[in-house]
Amino acid sequence: MILRFLASLVLLYAFGFLGFALTLPQAVTGQVTDAVIVPTGGPGRIARGIEVVEDGLARELFVSGVDPEVKPKEFAAEFEVPSRLMKCCVTLGYLAVDTRSNAGEAAQWMKENEFSSVRLVTTDWHMARAASEFAEALPPGTMIVRDAVKSSSDLATLYLEYNKLIAAAISRILPV
Repeated sequence: MILRFLASLVLLYAFGFLGFALTLPQAVTGQVTDAVIVPTGGPGRIARGIEVVEDGLARELFVSGVDPEVKPKEFAAEFEVPSRLMKCCVTLGYLAVDTRSNAGEAAQWMKENEFSSVRLVTTDWHMARAASEFAEALPPGTMIVRDAVKSSSDLATLYLEYNKLIAAAISRILPV
């Protein structure tokens, strides 16, 4: 009986991983939102966020988890952000250190600006967990558009992220 239960758990875990790895989300085109949020950490994320604002698909960009030592001018130079865009439309968040705190930092910014829709830009393998954390933290009723940046992730990255996704889900269920 216990052996069957454990075997069932292993199969559920394995099929869950396969589903996770084979159905990574993709980029979204054409959908307009009030803002775009980019948690730092993966290549192409910030460039995609800038592109979204430049294309008129969002009014403002919030980059969460920026190193506190990075100054706005350094950020603009590193990511080739035009100064007019940096002045009007880009806010850097310096408080977050992980996905959960990215969501909290972004939620505060969303409330302050009274935005009701957001495009979340992050790496494809990170999207499921990030979207879950953001949905939990953002004001109720906030529309979240998932705009994934394609990666060429390896099996180890996918495996680690899948386990983080499971851990995050369990932490919401079980009281700490």
